[in-house]
Parts: sequence; structure tokens; C-alpha cells
Amino acid sequence: MINNFKGTGAALITPFHDDFSIDFIGLKKLIEHVSVVGGADFITVLGTTGETATLTDTEKTSILDFVKANNTQQLPIMFGLGGNDTQKVLDTIKKTNFEGIEAILSVCPYYNKPSQEGIYRHYMAIADASPVPVMLYNIPGRSGVNMTAETTIRLSQHPNIFAMKEASGDLMQCIEIKKGAPKDFILTAGDDLLSVPMIAIGAEGSVSVLSNLYPVKFSQMVKAAMAGNFELANRLLHDFIDINPLLYAEGNPVGAKFILSKMGICGFNVRLPLAPASKGLQDKLSIAFNEFKQ
Repeated sequence: MINNFKGTGAALITPFHDDFSIDFIGLKKLIEHVSVVGGADFITVLGTTGETATLTDTEKTSILDFVKANNTQQLPIMFGLGGNDTQKVLDTIKKTNFEGIEAILSVCPYYNKPSQEGIYRHYMAIADASPVPVMLYNIPGRSGVNMTAETTIRLSQHPNIFAMKEASGDLMQCIEIKKGAPKDFILTAGDDLLSVPMIAIGAEGSVSVLSNLYPVKFSQMVKAAMAGNFELANRLLHDFIDINPLLYAEGNPVGAKFILSKMGICGFNVRLPLAPASKGLQDKLSIAFNEFKQ
């Protein structure tokens, strides 16, 4: 199994100009912010936070190529590649250039609400086809179905499935996964504020939205927890409690983009059906931003 995807993984947003075209200058600033300045351990490209659902195939390719070309710190790259049509995912795998990609992050099939057997077969087909290792991604709040610990443990036996990004919020489920999966199977947090408690029960990092904004402090928190210094990790975690809920109040990455605009990294445009942060949310985010302990 590979070990390049432990620690803090920045789930990159996709900056847009006012005409909603991709802002590559902003994207370059963001890459430098999380990697050169921030010390992230790896980069996740075209996940949920990247508004991938509203990107064309051509845009996805251009974003991926741009991140590869501007990854000056040579961080491991994880590519978001999933969907609710298994055959379409397999077709995408066939036509993707995997040069420079070390793993894929594949979300649990959404909307269809498949059975656990359907989820299992979906991932087995992806793992068989993928030329790089696969991180599973369980996020029932978006997919409409929970991938159970039993299904995750079954899938963890596949030699090309190396990890699970768990965003169910169910710590008991996470404990069951750690107990039943192979010892080298990586469990990573998919909920920023649960990163520390998940590391306490055996997780080995976090694929994070907050690390777009505050990569230094978030990375310090994750490293402290992984080193067993939970006094420091919890102190850093508490600093995020007020600002984190506001990031999702009107959809992800609406709040994150507004904070990045305050930092001068990119604008806060999002594509429909998301809408930019409302005046009320902007006011709350501005207060939280000004009060945040850097």
C-alpha cells in the first residue's frame, strides 16, 4: 500500500472569474498558499470542494494539467474521479492521463441510492480498472446512502483500494473500520472538525476544506494529533469551531471562497446552482475572519 496520502490533504477549490471562466492565476496563488506557504502533505484535485459537478470534461483536464505543472513542491496528487454511473467512471478512467497522479478519490455513488452490494460492485469495478490506487469516499449527507463499515472492510481487501475518506460523522463506524480493515489501510477524516477525534481512534490525516484557508494551522493541528499531542491539537481545533460552520451555511465552497477573497487569493464567484455568499453570511464571515487566531 502507498503512504503518500497521510497528513493534511488540501481539497482545492476552483476559482472563477466574474464571467465564470476558470481563474488560473487565482488557482496558482491557491496552490502556492497551501503547499509552499502552508505545508500541506498532498493535494486533492477536482473533489466536491472544486465544484466538479459544474465543470466540463475539457475544464477538468485543463485544471488537472495546470495543477501538475504548478505543483512546485512536488506534492502527491489525488484526483477526484467518481460518479453514479459506473460505466461512465470506467470510461473516464480509460481516457484519463494518469501521469503525475498517484491516487484517485472516488465518491460513493450518489442519487441512485444503491444497496451495499451495488456499492461494493461499483468500487470493485473501479479498483480493477484504475491504474493507480483508490481512496474510497463515504459522504452520506451528499450521496444519500451510507457505505457501512462492513462494505468498507470488504473493499479494503482489494489490493488496489488503499484508503477511506470517512465523512459519515459516525465515530463508531470509523472504529469498526479500523478494527476490521488491514493494518495498512488508511482511514482519513472527511469532516474537518472531526479530524482530531478521528486521528485519536486511528485515522491518519484529513482531506480538508479548511486547509485551503488556513493550511499552516490546520497542518499543525493534524501533525500534533498524529504525534499524540492532543492537548495542542485540541487547542488548535477549538480555534476553527466558530468559522467552520459558516463555510457550509450556504453550500460548499461558498464560504471558503469568500474567505479566500478576503485573503486576496481569488474571487468568491461560484457556479449555479450555488450562489455567492449572501450579505448576511458575508458579514458573519468577515467578523469570524477578523477574529480568527492566525
